[in-house]
Amino acid sequence: MPAPTDTIAALATPAGVSAIAVVRVSGPDTAGVAAAVFGAAPPPRTVRRGRYRDRAGALLDDVLFTFFAGPHSYTGEDALEISSHGNPFIAQKILEDLFARGCRPAQAGEFTQRAFLNGRMDLSQAEAVMDVIHARSDRALAAAHQLLCGALGRRMNGLIERLVGVLARIEAYIDFPEDDLPAEDRSQARRDVDWILLETNRLMATSHYGELLRDGLKTVIVGPPNAGKSSLLNRLVGHERALVSPEPGTTRDFIEERIVVGPHCLRLIDTAGLNPAPGAVEKLGIEKTMERLDEADLVVVVLDTSLPYPSLPSFPPAKPLLCVLNKIDLVGKSRPQAPFVDSSVETIEVSARTGAGLEQLTAAIVRRADAFQVENGADAVAINARHAHALAQARECLQAASAKLEGDAPVELLASDLRGVLDAFGEIVGRIDNEQVLDRLFATFCIGK
Repeated sequence: MPAPTDTIAALATPAGVSAIAVVRVSGPDTAGVAAAVFGAAPPPRTVRRGRYRDRAGALLDDVLFTFFAGPHSYTGEDALEISSHGNPFIAQKILEDLFARGCRPAQAGEFTQRAFLNGRMDLSQAEAVMDVIHARSDRALAAAHQLLCGALGRRMNGLIERLVGVLARIEAYIDFPEDDLPAEDRSQARRDVDWILLETNRLMATSHYGELLRDGLKTVIVGPPNAGKSSLLNRLVGHERALVSPEPGTTRDFIEERIVVGPHCLRLIDTAGLNPAPGAVEKLGIEKTMERLDEADLVVVVLDTSLPYPSLPSFPPAKPLLCVLNKIDLVGKSRPQAPFVDSSVETIEVSARTGAGLEQLTAAIVRRADAFQVENGADAVAINARHAHALAQARECLQAASAKLEGDAPVELLASDLRGVLDAFGEIVGRIDNEQVLDRLFATFCIGK
């Protein structure tokens, strides 16, 4: 993809009324635009105050403006940021004037795309910009900052460097077919490929944790009718999100709400009661409940401790469970024994009505969420779906290469597999010039980013 040669402009802050609005300009004519509007481009990285007048001389606003000389700017090009009052009409008038002066409206994600094309960041860092913008929890924000600071890029550079070394040695023997590949070189190649495969698997293991950080921990609340599931949801959310009634079976469909618990984002899902003898509509709700259980990251089983415990269905294997004994305000100190024999199922006593036990419940949820984190050394990495797809392709090629090394296959076939790994790794950090992939990726950004 060739480096851009035109100058672009767009609003870099969200549309709407606010204290300030920031208009961003980037490209080769930026210094000239600054000089035309303000008389001269200011010293780089220095904030100046000025009156923005359009080409007809009409005063648009009293603004602050900062010039950034390339390559020391976000995009790697000359850039200008103009901070006006946050009236959308003023911002639009400034943009219209900039377009009249020769700037082109920036496309979605084009500022970050230029930063990538100009070597200011690799592709994984460019994607991390959106992760930072949309982070919903402390852990998600910390992981996004790690990616933005190049954590994944550093890991991938290490893999690529090792892979290039193996490939270079193997292709040297392709260029000189009269020499056989010595046994010791095949042994070293096998060790290198096995190490690269191990590290690839370690990165892939962070995929699910990355989903949890970006979308929230799917926490499904289940239990018999009238056990207080909706009351618990309302208590955790902090307002009356779900309808609560003494009549059993009020919830016929699932209700979803995002909340932050400690450093984690949760997708709380309240479901229809597990009635052993449901009516026709209840039965449909229970079917949806079972579907949500299959997708759950954490299952919170709510039971009414003031009543005999009902028979519980078989929950999906390997699903983390928490047992919540609700309505402790209705019973004395003598309470029925928890229904789960498995000691790994933690039991918390709460009252959704009074809020008693909620701190213990949220602490237990945080512990369960923490267990999903995959340790990856100093650089914590949580890959996204695109990274996982590329790594899966790389793993397939690595496994094929490993099999060929074990079977003493011709080096030409081995080199082909390793080139496939290199291509897959390149898709993560952006070393493969694939315009269609890049355009589609950056189009997910909003205008001005």
